Amino acid sequence: MKLYHYPLSGHAHRAALFLSITGVDHELIEVDLSAGVHKQPDFLALNAFGEVPVLDDNGTIIADSLAILVYIARKVGPSHWLPTDPTEEAQVQRWLSVAAGKVAYGVCAARLITVFGAPFNADEVIERAHATLAVMERTLADHHWIAGTHEPSIADIALYSYVERAPEGNVDLSGYPRIQAWLRQIEGLPGFIPFQRTRAGLEA
Repeated sequence: MKLYHYPLSGHAHRAALFLSITGVDHELIEVDLSAGVHKQPDFLALNAFGEVPVLDDNGTIIADSLAILVYIARKVGPSHWLPTDPTEEAQVQRWLSVAAGKVAYGVCAARLITVFGAPFNADEVIERAHATLAVMERTLADHHWIAGTHEPSIADIALYSYVERAPEGNVDLSGYPRIQAWLRQIEGLPGFIPFQRTRAGLEA
């Protein structure tokens, strides 16, 4: 497999992280976003939206980080990563939706301001980030893993990257001890690879 990625993209990191943790043999191919490679015809043929990551599995092209997580989980086979029990799977899907929505427009957007100069309203996205983190913190009071599964699922992987790097977007994690413990659990998984850090926001 080939994964087209960019080291500072949390979307790309979640895909690379899952490939590493599951032990799937793969090659990382860095896409130079600053040079606009993602907007060139060759890359647009892989993903018409011009976004990373993109997975090439021997000619089967999967674009979008969450779609890649689902694809890899199913390729790995029946496992705890994406349960087949309807109730458990629904809970995993719920948190994938959180990753695609509330996290993308909260902690992710806050980091885009400080790391990439995105023109978002900082107060608005930071407030949204804390609202989502508060729900996660309450959820983790009753659950070892975010979707309530006995073992980690792709929901945990989907949420990890941007939540862990939230301080880069001036989102303070010090008030969320359960989230911090959950992050350390993920970092303790065999095959874990860290998300590249930047000196931005509270990390500057």
